[in-house]
Amino acid sequence: MTLDRIAPALFVLLWSTGWIVAKYASPHADPLTFLSLRFLLAAVLFAVITSVSRATWPSSRRGWIHGVVSGALLHGAYLGGVWWAISQGVPSSVSGLIAALQPLLTAIAAPFIVGERLSRAQKLGVVLGLAGLTVAIAPRLAVLEADTLQIALLPLVVNILSMASVTAGTIYQKRYLQEGDLRAIATLQYVGGFSVVAPLALLSEPLRIDWTTEFFLAMGWSVLGLSLVSIMLLLYLIRRGQVSRAASLTYLVPPAVAIESWFLFGEQLTVPMIIGTLIVVVGVWLTNRKTRVIA
Repeated sequence: MTLDRIAPALFVLLWSTGWIVAKYASPHADPLTFLSLRFLLAAVLFAVITSVSRATWPSSRRGWIHGVVSGALLHGAYLGGVWWAISQGVPSSVSGLIAALQPLLTAIAAPFIVGERLSRAQKLGVVLGLAGLTVAIAPRLAVLEADTLQIALLPLVVNILSMASVTAGTIYQKRYLQEGDLRAIATLQYVGGFSVVAPLALLSEPLRIDWTTEFFLAMGWSVLGLSLVSIMLLLYLIRRGQVSRAASLTYLVPPAVAIESWFLFGEQLTVPMIIGTLIVVVGVWLTNRKTRVIA
């Protein structure tokens, strides 16, 4: 079996482990502290790769700024919110399901930002996506008492806002970073992510790190598996023209996260969770499908 055939599925499988490592690392380090160190290490690693491979850095100050700002949105605000929410008790399976709604939010924002109109199928996809999320999480919230519900809702809201941040970052990157070497851009994006989470960690956390084997495993996988190998696979897919194949497999991310969370952490795979996930997958598929816009 060649790398061409397995690269898209491997990329999606690695991507799905992002929520797993967030859950795994939470007992061993404060979330923003962990991410600060991860982004710093990833930025240094990519700076070395960029220099050794003689990749081209942005030629203008504006290009450097766009790289940092996009990273602040895509890595800092997004992952910062997700990791904090998971550390506050949001199940990784639910967090992964919320993240899957990102294409839906992009589709909703597109008419206002770039003037695109949604087809009937895309509108149906948006409705199904929101309905699926409601089906998945409503039973969990219904059994909570009023005081507990207020506490539980805040991490969920932060998780949803972080998903809005990655939507903004995606639109920003498509608008301002169409050109440039992705290795150099990745370096700047990790600098941008660090610039967001590091100050927040200093202000809100005791900077706790338990220097345990579990911590080093989580950090090693985050930097090498997620920040490095995933990006290298993405570069390979872009070069081989297989990005669309990887995109089509992203519908499998929520089920993959749910199954991995059940197997590793014992998170329950309830009937509403399964049904809600399936509805979200269909909704995201309809929203991303290339169809003729009906006026």
